Amino acid sequence: MQLADILHINNCKAVCSSPSSTPNPKADPVNMNGPKHKFCTKLSSTYLRKWWITIVVAAALIIGGIVVACEFTVLIDAVVDRMVALRPGAKTFGWWAKPPVEPRISLYIYNVTNADDFLSNGSKAIVDEVGPYVYSETWEKVNIVENDNGTLSYNLRKIYSFREDLSVGPEDDVVIVPNIPMLSATSQSKHAARFLRLAMASIMDILKIKPFVQVSVGQLLWGYEDPLLKLAKDVVPKEQKLPYEEFGLLYGKNGTSSDRVTVNTGVDDIRNYGVIDNFNGRTHLPHWTTDACNTLAGTDGSIFPPHIDHDRILHVYDKDLCRLLPLVFEKEVMTSNEVPGYRFTPPEWVFADVDSHPDNMCFCPAGKPSCSPNGLFNVSLCQYDSPIMLSFPHFYLADESLRTQVEGISPPMKEKHQFFFDVQPKMGTTLRVRARIQINLAVSQVFDIKQVANFPDIIFPILWFEEGIDNLPDEVTDLMRFAEQVPPKIRVALIIGLCALGVILLLLSTFCLIRNSHRQSTLHLEGSNYLATAQVDMNKKQNKDNQPARY
Repeated sequence: MQLADILHINNCKAVCSSPSSTPNPKADPVNMNGPKHKFCTKLSSTYLRKWWITIVVAAALIIGGIVVACEFTVLIDAVVDRMVALRPGAKTFGWWAKPPVEPRISLYIYNVTNADDFLSNGSKAIVDEVGPYVYSETWEKVNIVENDNGTLSYNLRKIYSFREDLSVGPEDDVVIVPNIPMLSATSQSKHAARFLRLAMASIMDILKIKPFVQVSVGQLLWGYEDPLLKLAKDVVPKEQKLPYEEFGLLYGKNGTSSDRVTVNTGVDDIRNYGVIDNFNGRTHLPHWTTDACNTLAGTDGSIFPPHIDHDRILHVYDKDLCRLLPLVFEKEVMTSNEVPGYRFTPPEWVFADVDSHPDNMCFCPAGKPSCSPNGLFNVSLCQYDSPIMLSFPHFYLADESLRTQVEGISPPMKEKHQFFFDVQPKMGTTLRVRARIQINLAVSQVFDIKQVANFPDIIFPILWFEEGIDNLPDEVTDLMRFAEQVPPKIRVALIIGLCALGVILLLLSTFCLIRNSHRQSTLHLEGSNYLATAQVDMNKKQNKDNQPARY
């Protein structure tokens, strides 16, 4: 209690109870309503009002602490939502349009070492995995247009640069691989009229086309002139022509894509942040049997809607996957920059057969006979009917029989062959990626075409690759670390500070009020005794004055 307050109380008590204050007979018998007593009451009321105000402030502080405990996270989430939404001119928009990272793609090619024995003697094919052949990438979204419905449209530019310093050899290294254009054509002709198959065999004989080709790594990836494609260019009707004249697994991908992608900015609804609105004007793929399997409602994998928890299923769309790829939570991870993240991977059923996972029936457009074996996914509808099958590297999560159809492929290892995304859950930004996919060719034996008469029904592995990023720049990770670590600390500090201060003030004011109440009771009792004594004295004096004088 302050010294001034104590002096006020003592002065009030002294004035109101001083014996020198002799009662005036002409005054009100109850002299406590006099000017001196009103002054004392005023001082006491001011003192009490001060501590009641303190109690109100203390209660407000405690309530504020409770509100912070319940609603502070909501406030921080709102700040994060506004910060990450794709607004032209914002820093996050610049990172999205031109990611400040250097993605790399590493390719491993299955070089066939006994092609002649395989075709002539029916021996099991032997492959030798060669690689990696590494390319650094530069990503940039160009021709960006802001639409009125809260979306952005763009084209993606990817530039690949060969990194011989990180590779096992130059792009000129020669490999022997299945002739994909030829084997695709023969497999498609299996159910055609016999005379067409015989005609195809004659043409291949004339052009000296063989089931295996010897090409450089660069040619296999970026394109080489194929006689069958060249012939098709001259004889196939214009509306059925392929959109390329050379064959390469990455042909036409080094540059700006013609695909027009439209994504949601998240400004209107953060739940749609980065989610594809349409792809080349389509909101759904045309290939599969249900809307759920044809949907494009996923992201490109660089960003996801923020505030991710363990139960969330993320979705990634890539044109070459020919579908939306689901990702489920696996574990919590920590990056080298000490940014916490969640690891998401495709579920084990993603490429499962329909017997193991009936929901995959929607990916069988021609019924159950067209379904893929366990561990494979048929993308032929997105590859001009070429019988291309995707799997994870070394047939990870696939039937063991697929790997043992050829010799030379080691058993899969989760650490080397798993597909995963590490995502910062608060902001939804991808921290680290290993997108690992294997390309296989589903070859069908066709007896009427002599060049492939001894080529059995087989899922023949061509190559596998991993594409991704290892880490983000410090500028990005510093922001993520701040968003992840600082707000919880501020929340705890505010809760403790507000509640502690409120409790201290409440206890102090309560103690002072109780103490003052005791003093007031004492003062009231003393005042009552004084009045009673004064009243008796007055009565005695009046009686004495009224008695007749004695002579």
